[in-house]
Amino acid sequence: MSLNPSKGNMYEFVTHTWNTIKGECPHGCHYCYMKRWGQQKPVHLDEKELKTDSGSGNFIFVGSSCDMFAKNIPEDWILKTLSHCSDHENSYLFQSKNPIRFFDLRSYLPEKSIICTTIETNRKYIEMGCTPSPENRAFLMSEIDGLDKYVTIEPIMDFDMAPLVDLMWMCKPVQVNIGADTGNNHLPEPTKSKVIELINELNQFTRVVLKHNLNRILK
Repeated sequence: MSLNPSKGNMYEFVTHTWNTIKGECPHGCHYCYMKRWGQQKPVHLDEKELKTDSGSGNFIFVGSSCDMFAKNIPEDWILKTLSHCSDHENSYLFQSKNPIRFFDLRSYLPEKSIICTTIETNRKYIEMGCTPSPENRAFLMSEIDGLDKYVTIEPIMDFDMAPLVDLMWMCKPVQVNIGADTGNNHLPEPTKSKVIELINELNQFTRVVLKHNLNRILK
C-alpha cells in the first residue's frame, strides 16, 4: 500500500493522508464529504493499510475519512495505527470531535504529533449529528498539555462571537484553521463581516490559517 498525496479540499500544510479505519463514521454529521460518495461500508480496520510504507519527512493526516477516535472505534484498531506511525519518522495530524480519546491515549501518540479538534460553532445544530458538544470538545482539549494543538472551524456555521472565541482560547491552540462548506449542504452560515471579526479576534492569541473554500463567504 502507498500513502495518498494530499489533494482537493485538504489542508495545504499536509502532504499525505492515510486511513486505516474506514467505513461510515459513527458521528453521522450531515455535511460529511464522505456521504457524497454514496453508501459506505460499516466501519472497520483495513489491515492491508498497516503494511503501508509511510516513508520519512512527510506530514500525514491520519484518519482523514473517518474519525478514528470516535467513541465506538475499538481501542485496538487505534493502537495498531499509532504503533505503525511511531515506526516512521514523520509528522502526524490527528483530528477528532471526540478528544477525550486524545487524553486517554496521549502516551501512545508518536513524538511528532499534532492533535486537532473540530469546533464548527459554539452552538449545537442538528447537522452536527451525534458529536460531543463544542463545549465538551474545548474542555477536553484544554486538559491536554505537552502537545501542539490545532482547532479547525470547518464547515463554519453561524455562531455567537464571544462564546466561540472563548472556546478557541480554552483549547490553547497554536493554530486555528477556518474553512467553509464545500458540499452545498445549506448550512446556517455567518456573514462575511462576522467571519472577519472572528479572524481579527483569534489573531490576538493564535495563528489563523484560512482555507481556500472560505473565499466563498469572504468574497
